[in-house]
Formats: sequence, structure tokens, C-alpha cells
Amino acid sequence: MTSLSVNVNKIATLRNARGGDMPNLIQTAQDIEGFGAQGITIHPRPDERHIRYQDAHDLKKVVKTELNIEGNPIPKFIELVLAVKPDQVTFVPDAEDAITSNAGWDTIKYQSFLTEVIQECKNNGLRTSIFLDPDPKQVDGAKATGTDRIELYTEAYASGFSKNPETAIAPYVEAATRANELEIGLNAGHDLNLENIAYFHQHIPNLLEVSIGHALICESLYFGLENVINQYRAKLT
Repeated sequence: MTSLSVNVNKIATLRNARGGDMPNLIQTAQDIEGFGAQGITIHPRPDERHIRYQDAHDLKKVVKTELNIEGNPIPKFIELVLAVKPDQVTFVPDAEDAITSNAGWDTIKYQSFLTEVIQECKNNGLRTSIFLDPDPKQVDGAKATGTDRIELYTEAYASGFSKNPETAIAPYVEAATRANELEIGLNAGHDLNLENIAYFHQHIPNLLEVSIGHALICESLYFGLENVINQYRAKLT
């Protein structure tokens, strides 16, 4: 079974829109776990426009499954994860003004930098993952950094799925196969939804975890959070 980690950034966005505490991020995360999710993902950005750095500390106290913190490993982010000590740290190369993540790492160009931050995290007992485009050469580069896992950036798959699923999935199968050969753990995320998740899951070997936020929250507006989480769990079995 592939684990479902729910990204709660959009819950924080809704909370911040009115400046209060509704919806309560901590309670919602606990409810999401209770509904069957196997992890909680957050992606704090320097401007704290959705997840605040304090949220990471607060969630660490209550999350009982797995806490995954994503972000660009700038000094402030590294300081946060070393203090919070989540179950997993996912490094994403997003610019400070990026609306959302839009590319994977160039693990060859930034190999030295990634190796350094990964080693620091692993020295502190943290599992690491690198956000990656579906390119076997980049998987090789990731292996050289010493990371535990990679997270395949799935926007290209999601955008191409309705046109030709076989074409859309092909580079991801190739990258996943290479990751399995190198014995790197495999995660995936970005724009996966109820329509495309089952096909992705069926074709990607040894997929350990998917992180889904925006689509899952949008779908929950119509079908309810508990119902949607159970639908994802069924498609990932």
C-alpha cells in the first residue's frame, strides 16, 4: 500500500484569510489523521502566507502518523526542521515568490549543496527526500547526495494524463525504475487527484508515499474531507 500524506497548506490559507483561527489547523490535521490519512505534509514559505513556522512546532506535538516538512533549504528552513525534527524533510527548490512548486532539483549542478544539507539532517536523525523531475540522470545525481528518498514532481503527468495516459506516465516509470535499481525510496506529489491517482499508482513500482493537498481540499468542498480521504486510500491500495 502507498501511504497518503495530506498537505494542509490550503487549510492554513483559509485560516489566514480572516486573521483568526478558523478553521483550526491543528484540529483539522488531527481529524485528517482520524479519517485515515497516513501523514501530514506542510510547506512553510519565508513569507508565511499559509503555513507559519510556529505551525510546524504545534503540529509536531499532535501528529501521530508522519510529519513531512517541505521547503527550500535556506538557513531559516534548516533551522526550523532541526528544531522540530519531523519524520521527513523534503527539499524543494522553490523561489521565495513562487506561487507553488514548479520544478525539481538539478541534482548534478547542486550536488555539493544538497549533499551538505542532507548530511546535516541525517546527522540529526531526519529522513530526507529530494523533489525531482522524472529524469533518470537526476535520480543518479540524487543517489550521490546520500538522500533516503526522492519525490517525483508530477505536474507534467497530471497535465498530460487526459490527453494520453501512457505518454504521460512513461518518464515517471523510467525514473521510478532507476530509483528502484539504486535502492532509493520513492515518493510523488503535485497535482495528483482522484481522476489520475489510480493510474499513477498502478504503473509506478514501489511507490511509498504520495503527498496531495490542493486537489484533495478542492474535492473535499464537494464530497467531504473524510469521504475524499477514503477514496484516495482505496485507490492507493
